[in-house]
Amino acid sequence: MYLADVTRSAGLRGGSLRRVAAGNVVALGLVSLLTDVSSEMVTAVLPAYLVLGLHLSVAQYGALDGLYTGATALTRLAGGHLADRFRRRKLVALVGYGLSAVSKLGLLGASGALGIGAVIAADRTGKGLRTAPRDALIAGSVAERDLGQAFGVHRAMDAVGAFLGPVAALALLALAGTGDYSVVFVGSLCAGLLGLVVLVLFVREPAAVQADPAPGAEPVLSAPGRVRARELLHAGAFRRLCVVAALLGLVTVGDGFVYLVLQDRDDLPVRVFPLLAVGTSLAFLLLAVPLGRLADRVGRWPVVVGGYGCLLGVYLLLSTDAGPLWLVLALYGAFYAATDGVLSALAVPLIPEALRTTGLALLQTGQALAYVVSSVVFGLLWQNAGVAVACLTAAAVAVLLLPCCALLLHRPGRVR
Repeated sequence: MYLADVTRSAGLRGGSLRRVAAGNVVALGLVSLLTDVSSEMVTAVLPAYLVLGLHLSVAQYGALDGLYTGATALTRLAGGHLADRFRRRKLVALVGYGLSAVSKLGLLGASGALGIGAVIAADRTGKGLRTAPRDALIAGSVAERDLGQAFGVHRAMDAVGAFLGPVAALALLALAGTGDYSVVFVGSLCAGLLGLVVLVLFVREPAAVQADPAPGAEPVLSAPGRVRARELLHAGAFRRLCVVAALLGLVTVGDGFVYLVLQDRDDLPVRVFPLLAVGTSLAFLLLAVPLGRLADRVGRWPVVVGGYGCLLGVYLLLSTDAGPLWLVLALYGAFYAATDGVLSALAVPLIPEALRTTGLALLQTGQALAYVVSSVVFGLLWQNAGVAVACLTAAAVAVLLLPCCALLLHRPGRVR
C-alpha cells in the first residue's frame, strides 16, 4: 500500500455528508463546541492580558505557551495508551474533558502569571488526554472513505464554539458592567460542564467500522490480537507521517503570536483583541466541511500541504503592513480548516484499529514537541530582532520544509 494511494482511493469514493453528519460525529462535535466556548471565553484574552496587562515579554510568552503545549506530550501518549489497552476511549476522553472543565474553577482564585499558568497547564493536560481518544471515536464511527468529511463536520462544530466563546465573554462583561472577569470564568465553567453532560448521555463507544482499503492493497499492519505500539513506527508510511507531523510543527507558531502581531502592526485597541479569534473561527467554520470533502475526493495530503501554504501566506502578510487584517484572518482560518482534521484522517488508514488512539497520540505528540521549539524561537526572534525578522524566519522555514513534507507524503514506498 502506498501512502498517496491510500488517501486517493479513499477520496475518490467519498460518501455523502448526510451519512457522516449523524450519531457520534455530531455528538462529539457538540461536546467540542461547548468545550471550545468554555476555553475560548478565557484564552481569547490571555495573550493580551499576559503581554499587555502583566507585561510579560514576547520571549517569556513564547516560552510559557510552548512549555504548556509541550507538557501535554506525555499526557497524549498516556491517554492513547490507556484508551487502547482498556478499550475505553470514551472514558479517557471524559477524564480529559472533565479536567479541562474543572480547571476553570482555578481561575476564580488565580492571580498573576504563575497562577493563571497553572490553570492553563491543567486545561491543556485535559486537552492532551482527550484529543486522541476523541479522534479515535470519530474514526470508529464512520467508514474510511468518509473520514475527511467526518473530521470536517466535527472541526466545523468545534469552530462554532471557538467563534462563540470570545463573543460570549464580551457579552457577559458588557452585561455585568464591571471589569470583574469572574463572571466570564463562571460562564466558562458552566459551558464546560454542559459539554460533559452531552458526552456522558449521547456519545457511545462504537464497534470497529470496516475500512475500505484500496483494491488489492495489503493491510497496513495485520496482527491479530495484541499488537505492540512500537510496531507502528516500524511501518514505513506511518513513520513518514510522524516525521512530517513533527516538521509541520516546526512551521507553526501559536495563535497568540499571530494575534499579538496583528495588534502591534495595526495598533488595535485591547478591547477588540478577542475578536481576532472570532474572525479566524468564522473562516474555519465556513471552510472545514468543504475542505474535508475535497480531501476525500482529491486526496488528503494535497489539502494538508495547501493548508500550510495558507500559513506561509499569513507569515508573509504579517511581516509587512501591506496585507489587510481580514485577509490574514481568512488565510489563518483556511490553514486550520485544511489541516486540523485532515491530518488525522490521513493517519487513520495507516493505523490498526486496536492501536488507533495510540497512533494518533504519537502523531500529535511529535507536533506538540516541535511546537515548543517554534514558539520559543519565534518569541526570542521577535524580542531580539524585531517582529518582521521573526515572521520572515517563520516563512523561510515553511518554504524550506513544505516541499520536503510533500515529497515524504507522496513518496512511493510499501508499508511493512
